[in-house]
Amino acid sequence: MKPLPKRLIDPFQRQVDYVRLSVTDRCDFRCVYCMAEEMQFVPKPQVLTLEELEQVARAFVELGVSKIRLTGGEPLIRTNEMSLVKRLGELDGLEQLVLTTNGSQLQRLAGELRDCGVRRINVSLDSLNPRRFRHLTRYGNLDQVVAGIDAAVAAGFERVKLNAVILKGRNEDEVLDLVEFARARELDIAFIEEMPLGRIVEHDRELSFCSSAELRDIIGARHALTFRGEPSGHEGPARYYGMADSPSRVGFISPHSENFCHLCNRVRVTAEGRLLLCLGNEHSVDLRAVLRSDDYSQDLLQRAIVEAIARKPERHHFNHDAEPQIVRFMNATGG
Repeated sequence: MKPLPKRLIDPFQRQVDYVRLSVTDRCDFRCVYCMAEEMQFVPKPQVLTLEELEQVARAFVELGVSKIRLTGGEPLIRTNEMSLVKRLGELDGLEQLVLTTNGSQLQRLAGELRDCGVRRINVSLDSLNPRRFRHLTRYGNLDQVVAGIDAAVAAGFERVKLNAVILKGRNEDEVLDLVEFARARELDIAFIEEMPLGRIVEHDRELSFCSSAELRDIIGARHALTFRGEPSGHEGPARYYGMADSPSRVGFISPHSENFCHLCNRVRVTAEGRLLLCLGNEHSVDLRAVLRSDDYSQDLLQRAIVEAIARKPERHHFNHDAEPQIVRFMNATGG
Protein backbone atom coordinates (compact mmCIF):
# COMPACT_ATOMS: atom_id res chain seq x y z
CA MET A 1 0.00 0.00 0.00
CA LYS A 2 1.27 3.46 -0.91
CA PRO A 3 2.61 5.34 2.15
CA LEU A 4 0.69 8.36 3.36
CA PRO A 5 2.15 11.76 2.46
CA LYS A 6 3.63 14.11 5.05
CA ARG A 7 1.86 17.08 3.45
CA LEU A 8 -1.46 17.59 1.66
CA ILE A 9 -0.90 19.01 -1.83
CA ASP A 10 -3.86 19.69 -4.13
CA PRO A 11 -3.89 19.35 -7.96
CA PHE A 12 -2.82 23.00 -8.30
CA GLN A 13 0.25 22.57 -6.07
CA ARG A 14 -1.27 24.42 -3.13
CA GLN A 15 -0.43 22.97 0.28
CA VAL A 16 -3.49 22.47 2.49
CA ASP A 17 -2.30 23.17 6.02
CA TYR A 18 -5.40 24.83 7.50
CA VAL A 19 -8.71 23.17 8.46
CA ARG A 20 -11.88 24.91 9.58
CA LEU A 21 -13.62 22.38 11.83
CA SER A 22 -17.30 23.00 12.59
CA VAL A 23 -18.42 21.56 15.91
CA THR A 24 -22.12 22.42 15.46
CA ASP A 25 -24.47 23.95 12.91
CA ARG A 26 -26.56 25.44 15.73
CA CYS A 27 -26.28 29.03 16.91
CA ASP A 28 -27.85 31.29 19.49
CA PHE A 29 -28.05 34.05 16.84
CA ARG A 30 -29.72 34.00 13.40
CA CYS A 31 -27.63 36.51 11.45
CA VAL A 32 -29.46 37.53 8.28
CA TYR A 33 -26.55 36.75 5.94
CA CYS A 34 -25.78 33.40 7.59
CA MET A 35 -29.07 31.53 8.00
CA ALA A 36 -32.82 31.69 7.76
CA GLU A 37 -34.87 32.66 10.80
CA GLU A 38 -36.56 29.26 10.88
CA MET A 39 -33.79 26.73 10.39
CA GLN A 40 -33.80 22.97 10.01
CA PHE A 41 -30.70 21.88 11.86
CA VAL A 42 -28.87 18.59 11.42
CA PRO A 43 -30.40 15.89 13.67
CA LYS A 44 -28.08 15.32 16.60
CA PRO A 45 -27.32 11.64 15.78
CA GLN A 46 -25.91 12.85 12.46
CA VAL A 47 -23.55 15.36 14.08
CA LEU A 48 -20.02 14.15 14.74
CA THR A 49 -19.34 13.30 18.36
CA LEU A 50 -16.58 15.18 20.17
CA GLU A 51 -14.45 12.02 19.94
CA GLU A 52 -15.02 11.85 16.17
CA LEU A 53 -14.12 15.52 15.78
CA GLU A 54 -10.88 14.85 17.65
CA GLN A 55 -10.12 11.89 15.36
CA VAL A 56 -10.63 14.09 12.30
CA ALA A 57 -8.40 16.81 13.73
CA ARG A 58 -5.69 14.31 14.64
CA ALA A 59 -5.81 12.77 11.15
CA PHE A 60 -5.31 16.16 9.51
CA VAL A 61 -2.48 17.17 11.84
CA GLU A 62 -0.64 13.93 11.09
CA LEU A 63 -0.96 14.85 7.40
CA GLY A 64 0.77 18.17 7.89
CA VAL A 65 -2.05 20.52 8.91
CA SER A 66 -0.69 23.05 11.37
CA LYS A 67 -3.73 25.29 11.94
CA ILE A 68 -7.27 24.36 13.00
CA ARG A 69 -10.05 26.89 13.41
CA LEU A 70 -13.10 25.82 15.43
CA THR A 71 -16.30 27.20 13.92
CA GLY A 72 -20.04 26.63 13.78
CA GLY A 73 -22.83 27.68 13.98
CA GLU A 74 -21.63 29.02 17.29
CA PRO A 75 -18.95 26.62 18.55
CA LEU A 76 -19.17 27.70 22.18
CA ILE A 77 -22.77 26.57 22.67
CA ARG A 78 -21.97 22.90 22.09
CA THR A 79 -22.25 20.82 25.27
CA ASN A 80 -18.85 19.82 26.67
CA GLU A 81 -17.09 21.76 23.90
CA MET A 82 -14.25 22.71 26.24
CA SER A 83 -13.18 19.08 26.65
CA LEU A 84 -12.58 18.95 22.88
CA VAL A 85 -10.74 22.28 22.92
CA LYS A 86 -8.42 21.01 25.65
CA ARG A 87 -7.59 17.81 23.74
CA LEU A 88 -6.97 19.67 20.50
CA GLY A 89 -4.74 22.13 22.32
CA GLU A 90 -2.52 19.20 23.31
CA LEU A 91 -2.10 17.77 19.78
CA ASP A 92 1.56 17.41 18.80
CA GLY A 93 2.23 19.22 15.55
CA LEU A 94 -0.70 21.63 15.78
CA GLU A 95 0.86 25.08 15.79
CA GLN A 96 -2.31 27.16 15.91
CA LEU A 97 -5.67 26.38 17.50
CA VAL A 98 -7.97 29.32 16.80
CA LEU A 99 -11.70 30.04 17.05
CA THR A 100 -14.42 32.07 15.38
CA THR A 101 -17.37 33.07 17.58
CA ASN A 102 -20.26 35.49 17.81
CA GLY A 103 -18.92 36.51 21.21
CA SER A 104 -22.02 35.64 23.22
CA GLN A 105 -20.21 33.13 25.46
CA LEU A 106 -16.83 34.82 25.78
CA GLN A 107 -17.49 36.50 29.12
CA ARG A 108 -17.58 33.12 30.83
CA LEU A 109 -15.20 31.15 28.59
CA ALA A 110 -12.43 33.47 27.36
CA GLY A 111 -9.99 32.62 30.13
CA GLU A 112 -10.61 28.89 29.89
CA LEU A 113 -10.17 28.96 26.11
CA ARG A 114 -6.81 30.66 26.50
CA ASP A 115 -5.75 28.15 29.16
CA CYS A 116 -6.72 25.26 26.86
CA GLY A 117 -4.44 26.45 24.08
CA VAL A 118 -6.58 28.66 21.85
CA ARG A 119 -4.18 31.31 20.54
CA ARG A 120 -6.39 33.64 18.51
CA ILE A 121 -10.07 34.51 18.40
CA ASN A 122 -12.22 36.14 15.71
CA VAL A 123 -15.45 37.77 16.85
CA SER A 124 -18.30 38.79 14.54
CA LEU A 125 -19.45 42.38 15.05
CA ASP A 126 -21.63 43.96 12.35
CA SER A 127 -23.12 46.92 14.22
CA LEU A 128 -22.58 49.10 17.28
CA ASN A 129 -26.21 50.18 17.38
CA PRO A 130 -28.07 47.91 19.84
CA ARG A 131 -31.37 47.91 17.92
CA ARG A 132 -29.68 47.36 14.58
CA PHE A 133 -27.45 44.66 16.06
CA ARG A 134 -30.56 42.89 17.30
CA HIS A 135 -32.17 43.19 13.89
CA LEU A 136 -29.12 41.85 12.02
CA THR A 137 -28.59 38.95 14.42
CA ARG A 138 -32.30 38.47 15.26
CA TYR A 139 -31.41 37.28 18.79
CA GLY A 140 -28.12 38.95 19.71
CA ASN A 141 -27.42 41.31 22.59
CA LEU A 142 -24.77 43.92 21.71
CA ASP A 143 -23.74 44.63 25.32
CA GLN A 144 -23.13 40.92 25.89
CA VAL A 145 -20.93 40.67 22.79
CA VAL A 146 -18.92 43.81 23.59
CA ALA A 147 -18.36 42.49 27.12
CA GLY A 148 -17.20 39.23 25.55
CA ILE A 149 -14.74 41.06 23.30
CA ASP A 150 -13.33 42.91 26.29
CA ALA A 151 -13.07 39.62 28.21
CA ALA A 152 -11.12 38.12 25.31
CA VAL A 153 -8.74 41.08 25.27
CA ALA A 154 -8.21 40.72 29.02
CA ALA A 155 -7.56 36.97 28.67
CA GLY A 156 -4.39 37.68 26.71
CA PHE A 157 -4.88 35.92 23.39
CA GLU A 158 -2.16 36.51 20.81
CA ARG A 159 -4.72 38.29 18.69
CA VAL A 160 -8.40 39.18 18.89
CA LYS A 161 -9.84 40.17 15.53
CA LEU A 162 -13.25 41.56 14.63
CA ASN A 163 -15.16 40.40 11.54
CA ALA A 164 -17.87 42.56 9.97
CA VAL A 165 -20.18 41.93 7.02
CA ILE A 166 -21.31 45.23 5.53
CA LEU A 167 -24.63 45.40 3.65
CA LYS A 168 -25.88 48.47 1.82
CA GLY A 169 -29.09 49.72 3.31
CA ARG A 170 -28.35 48.04 6.63
CA ASN A 171 -25.04 48.99 8.19
CA GLU A 172 -22.77 50.68 5.63
CA ASP A 173 -23.02 53.90 7.64
CA GLU A 174 -21.20 52.22 10.55
CA VAL A 175 -17.96 51.32 8.77
CA LEU A 176 -15.95 54.14 10.35
CA ASP A 177 -17.50 53.57 13.77
CA LEU A 178 -16.45 49.90 13.63
CA VAL A 179 -12.92 50.89 12.67
CA GLU A 180 -12.76 53.34 15.59
CA PHE A 181 -14.07 50.66 17.96
CA ALA A 182 -11.24 48.36 16.84
CA ARG A 183 -8.63 51.13 17.08
CA ALA A 184 -9.72 52.02 20.62
CA ARG A 185 -8.97 48.44 21.69
CA GLU A 186 -5.95 48.00 19.38
CA LEU A 187 -7.68 45.14 17.57
CA ASP A 188 -7.60 44.14 13.92
CA ILE A 189 -10.85 44.29 11.97
CA ALA A 190 -11.73 42.50 8.73
CA PHE A 191 -14.59 43.47 6.44
CA ILE A 192 -16.07 40.50 4.58
CA GLU A 193 -18.07 40.65 1.36
CA GLU A 194 -21.33 38.74 1.76
CA MET A 195 -21.08 35.23 0.37
CA PRO A 196 -24.05 33.83 -1.63
CA LEU A 197 -24.72 30.75 0.47
CA GLY A 198 -28.29 29.62 1.07
CA ARG A 199 -31.58 31.21 0.03
CA ILE A 200 -32.47 34.34 2.01
CA VAL A 201 -35.50 36.64 1.86
CA GLU A 202 -34.42 39.58 4.06
CA HIS A 203 -32.51 41.46 1.37
CA ASP A 204 -31.49 41.39 -2.28
CA ARG A 205 -27.85 40.31 -2.34
CA GLU A 206 -27.07 42.22 -5.52
CA LEU A 207 -28.51 45.49 -4.20
CA SER A 208 -26.98 45.11 -0.74
CA PHE A 209 -23.52 44.11 -1.97
CA CYS A 210 -20.75 46.39 -0.73
CA SER A 211 -17.34 45.76 -2.29
CA SER A 212 -14.01 45.90 -0.52
CA ALA A 213 -12.94 48.76 -2.80
CA GLU A 214 -15.90 50.86 -1.64
CA LEU A 215 -15.04 50.21 1.99
CA ARG A 216 -11.36 51.04 1.46
CA ASP A 217 -12.39 54.38 -0.02
CA ILE A 218 -14.61 55.15 2.97
CA ILE A 219 -11.94 54.24 5.51
CA GLY A 220 -9.09 55.76 3.50
CA ALA A 221 -10.81 59.15 3.50
CA ARG A 222 -10.23 59.27 7.28
CA HIS A 223 -7.17 57.07 7.81
CA ALA A 224 -4.34 56.66 5.31
CA LEU A 225 -4.12 52.93 4.58
CA THR A 226 -0.85 51.19 3.72
CA PHE A 227 -1.08 47.82 1.99
CA ARG A 228 0.74 45.11 3.96
CA GLY A 229 1.02 42.61 1.09
CA GLU A 230 -0.81 39.52 -0.11
CA PRO A 231 -2.07 37.13 2.58
CA SER A 232 0.32 34.33 3.36
CA GLY A 233 0.74 31.40 5.70
CA HIS A 234 -1.77 31.36 8.53
CA GLU A 235 -3.18 34.85 8.01
CA GLY A 236 -6.20 33.57 6.10
CA PRO A 237 -7.61 35.26 2.99
CA ALA A 238 -7.74 38.87 4.26
CA ARG A 239 -5.64 41.52 2.57
CA TYR A 240 -4.48 43.80 5.38
CA TYR A 241 -3.77 47.51 5.50
CA GLY A 242 -1.96 49.36 8.26
CA MET A 243 -2.55 52.82 9.74
CA ALA A 244 0.45 54.90 10.77
CA ASP A 245 -1.08 56.05 14.05
CA SER A 246 -2.43 52.70 15.25
CA PRO A 247 -1.30 49.09 15.73
CA SER A 248 -4.71 47.98 14.44
CA ARG A 249 -4.93 46.61 10.92
CA VAL A 250 -7.90 46.76 8.57
CA GLY A 251 -8.45 43.66 6.46
CA PHE A 252 -10.68 42.94 3.48
CA ILE A 253 -11.95 39.48 2.53
CA SER A 254 -13.18 39.75 -1.04
CA PRO A 255 -14.57 36.49 -2.46
CA HIS A 256 -16.45 38.44 -5.15
CA SER A 257 -14.34 41.40 -6.17
CA GLU A 258 -10.77 40.26 -5.47
CA ASN A 259 -10.73 36.48 -5.79
CA PHE A 260 -8.12 34.84 -3.56
CA CYS A 261 -8.48 31.22 -4.66
CA HIS A 262 -4.92 31.00 -5.99
CA LEU A 263 -3.75 31.35 -2.37
CA CYS A 264 -6.20 28.81 -0.91
CA ASN A 265 -4.60 26.60 1.73
CA ARG A 266 -7.74 25.45 3.55
CA VAL A 267 -10.63 23.00 3.62
CA ARG A 268 -13.70 22.77 5.85
CA VAL A 269 -15.27 19.92 7.78
CA THR A 270 -18.95 20.40 8.59
CA ALA A 271 -20.56 19.38 11.87
CA GLU A 272 -21.99 16.29 10.17
CA GLY A 273 -18.59 15.27 8.88
CA ARG A 274 -18.60 16.40 5.26
CA LEU A 275 -15.17 17.47 4.05
CA LEU A 276 -15.84 20.55 1.88
CA LEU A 277 -13.01 21.14 -0.55
CA CYS A 278 -14.12 24.66 -1.55
CA LEU A 279 -16.41 27.23 0.03
CA GLY A 280 -18.07 27.99 -3.31
CA ASN A 281 -18.42 24.47 -4.71
CA GLU A 282 -20.35 21.39 -3.66
CA HIS A 283 -17.33 19.07 -3.92
CA SER A 284 -17.30 17.08 -0.69
CA VAL A 285 -16.45 13.73 0.90
CA ASP A 286 -18.41 12.03 3.69
CA LEU A 287 -15.91 11.50 6.50
CA ARG A 288 -18.67 10.46 8.91
CA ALA A 289 -19.28 7.36 6.81
CA VAL A 290 -15.60 6.48 7.18
CA LEU A 291 -15.57 7.18 10.92
CA ARG A 292 -18.62 4.98 11.50
CA SER A 293 -17.70 2.14 9.15
CA ASP A 294 -17.19 -1.35 10.59
CA ASP A 295 -13.59 -1.45 9.40
CA TYR A 296 -12.69 2.07 10.59
CA SER A 297 -9.06 2.90 11.24
CA GLN A 298 -7.10 6.14 11.40
CA ASP A 299 -5.26 5.01 8.28
CA LEU A 300 -8.56 4.61 6.42
CA LEU A 301 -9.65 8.10 7.47
CA GLN A 302 -6.37 9.65 6.38
CA ARG A 303 -6.49 7.92 3.00
CA ALA A 304 -10.02 9.27 2.46
CA ILE A 305 -8.68 12.76 3.20
CA VAL A 306 -5.72 12.36 0.82
CA GLU A 307 -8.00 11.12 -1.97
CA ALA A 308 -10.36 14.06 -1.38
CA ILE A 309 -7.61 16.68 -1.56
CA ALA A 310 -6.70 15.28 -4.98
CA ARG A 311 -10.12 16.52 -6.15
CA LYS A 312 -9.95 20.03 -4.68
CA PRO A 313 -11.17 22.48 -7.37
CA GLU A 314 -9.13 25.43 -8.53
CA ARG A 315 -11.57 28.19 -7.58
CA HIS A 316 -15.13 29.29 -6.87
CA HIS A 317 -17.30 31.38 -9.19
CA PHE A 318 -19.57 33.53 -7.01
CA ASN A 319 -22.14 35.88 -8.53
CA HIS A 320 -25.25 37.75 -7.38
CA ASP A 321 -27.90 35.59 -9.01
CA ALA A 322 -31.28 35.55 -7.26
CA GLU A 323 -30.95 31.79 -6.88
CA PRO A 324 -27.83 30.94 -4.88
CA GLN A 325 -25.30 28.63 -6.47
CA ILE A 326 -24.76 26.94 -3.09
CA VAL A 327 -27.96 26.02 -1.27
CA ARG A 328 -26.36 25.27 2.09
CA PHE A 329 -26.29 28.17 4.53
CA MET A 330 -23.10 29.50 6.06
CA ASN A 331 -23.85 27.86 9.40
CA ALA A 332 -24.00 24.47 7.64
CA THR A 333 -20.79 25.25 5.76
CA GLY A 334 -18.71 25.80 8.86
CA GLY A 335 -18.06 29.51 9.09
